[in-house]
Amino acid sequence: MTEGPGQDGQDAMDALLDELKSRPYRGGFNRDTWEEEFDKIPMFMKKPPSEIDPTQHPDLACLQSMIFDDERPPEEQAKMYKDEGNDYFKDKDYQKASTSYSEGLKKSCDPDLRAVLFTNRAAAQFHLGNLRSALSDVSAARKLRPNHLKAIIRGALCHLELKNFAEAVSWCQEGLKLDSTEKKLLEVRTKADRLQRAGQRDARKAKLKEQKARVQREALLRAIQERDIKLLPLAAGEKEDDEEEEDEGGSLGVGPIPGATVSLGEDDRLTWPVLFLYPEHGQTDFISAFHEDSRFIDHLAVMFAGEPPPWDLEQKYQPSHLELYFEDDQRGEIYQLDVGSSLLQALQHPRYQVKAATPAFLVLVRRSPFCQNYLRGKKVHQPA
Repeated sequence: MTEGPGQDGQDAMDALLDELKSRPYRGGFNRDTWEEEFDKIPMFMKKPPSEIDPTQHPDLACLQSMIFDDERPPEEQAKMYKDEGNDYFKDKDYQKASTSYSEGLKKSCDPDLRAVLFTNRAAAQFHLGNLRSALSDVSAARKLRPNHLKAIIRGALCHLELKNFAEAVSWCQEGLKLDSTEKKLLEVRTKADRLQRAGQRDARKAKLKEQKARVQREALLRAIQERDIKLLPLAAGEKEDDEEEEDEGGSLGVGPIPGATVSLGEDDRLTWPVLFLYPEHGQTDFISAFHEDSRFIDHLAVMFAGEPPPWDLEQKYQPSHLELYFEDDQRGEIYQLDVGSSLLQALQHPRYQVKAATPAFLVLVRRSPFCQNYLRGKKVHQPA
């Protein structure tokens, strides 16, 4: 039988306890900040810090060093990184998940584990929007495990998002050979096949539309050439931006005004956008559809027979007082046209050239001071 402590020992113990009771406890949590302090204990942390600073979190740094100890076998380290990545993935922190899987892939491990790491990183990359990186990872996974179903599913999803519909269908077919009931593969195949057929249909429609537009444009240019109308070539650097925006009747839209087009109607007659310029007032009128058989005087009568435009304060622009001209920029000469002539007759004038598919004509008031001054010193050709 072992004897207990003597009286002296008991007295010493009692004295120590009394002393401890008298000392204030300095290791407790602060009443106001106890939750924050409690959350710093690794076991009770709700979420680990993004960067572990040993000076701020010594306990956590110690645990991390124990978990990822370089002295552990590489296979075990790779599994640890895989598990860490999975935890991040569950929390939807895909960037950290991808980083953890990448660290695992740096360790030497068996092909099956490497295939899992590649596949998991592909899933993280997919959620980050890095679709081509995800495809690269699933391809690497399949080189290690050709029948890895998860890798095939994620590859099919990547191809679907990249609109590689044929490739998506192909990957689905390969996966369904392994599991013909895999729901996700069946869904992706159905969607990819539908979108692929829709894309092919749209491509056929676009090609037919392009062919039709080309035929219409050729017919339009042929009609212009047959009328001996001269189109002024575009200057260097100018581009026919609207050239391919033909309507059902065939049109040539290269003018400076949006929507201004030359069109060939079903009656094989041309309709042009036309500009009337009033240099005395710096004004213009735009007629979007001037039929080639229409006369200038008919348009001018509609425009000026009623209430005068606000800029014609003197009401000088009466249809019977107006004269029509065009300028020959090459010769620096001016040609007068008969206001009773048709647009086609004007366009067939030997010196007239249509610029930017929009004929333009000067409108002046006969014998007005401005008209006389405007024409002074210029060579003016009267109507034939």
